[in-house]
Amino acid sequence: MDWLQAFILGVIQGLTEFIPISSTGHLYLGRKLFGLEEAGLFLDTMLHIGTLIALLVFYKDIVIKLVKKPFSRLTLLLIVGTIPAVIAGVLFSDFFDDISKTGVTIGWEFLVTGVFLWFADSIKNGAKKIDDLSLFDSFFIGSFQAFAIFPAISRSGMTIVGALIRKMDKEAAAYFSFLLSIPAICGGVIFQLKDVASGNVPQISFLSMFIATLASAFFGYIAVRFMISFVKRKSLKIFAIYVWILGGVIIGLQWLRIF
Repeated sequence: MDWLQAFILGVIQGLTEFIPISSTGHLYLGRKLFGLEEAGLFLDTMLHIGTLIALLVFYKDIVIKLVKKPFSRLTLLLIVGTIPAVIAGVLFSDFFDDISKTGVTIGWEFLVTGVFLWFADSIKNGAKKIDDLSLFDSFFIGSFQAFAIFPAISRSGMTIVGALIRKMDKEAAAYFSFLLSIPAICGGVIFQLKDVASGNVPQISFLSMFIATLASAFFGYIAVRFMISFVKRKSLKIFAIYVWILGGVIIGLQWLRIF
């Protein structure tokens, strides 16, 4: 993987992690385009470090408060909201690793993502802010995040939809969605450390990895700021149309045995 490929994959990860069109699905397509199948899920995980950096910078005030007061109610909300994803990851990690490598289902998963994004616009805007969330609300939203263990189901899209169903204000829904992804991404990175410890790591140059992570962090930060403002004012249907088209093209290419 050269530096230009690394940069492009970093841009893809940074933008699609928070724009609700599935970062994992797009990274799979990017790796296929560049012939980087050997980089695999390790590269995905390293790129997630970039988006984690973007989140920590964007939410720095909240993160500092949580460090100072680790037993706050917000901490409890984040823990409860992360539980469904942890359960799904522990129970089904091998199965989802396999389908992530083959990409056999990603076309259909893009279509499913589109259905949920289109449905989001039919939900009447609520008034709940983060302070108004119950533990059940957080668990419910986290259950939608767990569904995003499928490689081309958008985590940000699903959690925003889950938050809207629980009658959160649109801006607050996006804000909590991205905040909830911090422990999920941290958990994914930690889980991947077992491959690092075993030496099961593709040979990727330090420069390429650094460029990819930096690009992911920079464009991830831009995407977070953009989406929180976008969700408040605009419809998610534009993203639904995009993933429907993309999913349809992938399914067609798979049917023709081109992809």
